[in-house]
Amino acid sequence: MNEFIKEARDELKRSDHLFYVSLKYSRTVDVMKNLLDRLIAACERCIDALLLDAEEKQMIMERPDNLGLKVDLVKQTYPEPWVAEITDFMMFLRRINRAEFTRAREFRRHVTMTAVMDDGVIEVNIDIIKEHYDKVIGFVNRTDEFISGKKED
Repeated sequence: MNEFIKEARDELKRSDHLFYVSLKYSRTVDVMKNLLDRLIAACERCIDALLLDAEEKQMIMERPDNLGLKVDLVKQTYPEPWVAEITDFMMFLRRINRAEFTRAREFRRHVTMTAVMDDGVIEVNIDIIKEHYDKVIGFVNRTDEFISGKKED
């Protein structure tokens, strides 16, 4: 198994604990931000895994260190729609995580982080973060299948 896929799965284990244990009992925006960090890290590991695969197949000569360059290179190397989707989703999560935010209804079921971004206001609550979590799990599985050759597009 690709080392980066293993790291992505490790990030998902940490995310799993944050979502099902920490967020369940604390219900704070800080836990939501930590969860976003873990989801972003898992997506980054998927991108690294794809670049390593491309390097091993001699589709690219070297892997850049800069995340923006990695995203551009992986989109150029793999024109599949799901690759563009994972990179765009990861950049979206990064924008949410870096944006100015407010907290609402902490310590309640409907804890909400409201991120104020250039193109509008985005609210993140437990239900939305669960959707993001499930989406990242799908991305990691899809990347693993693609690299291992179990399922090719």
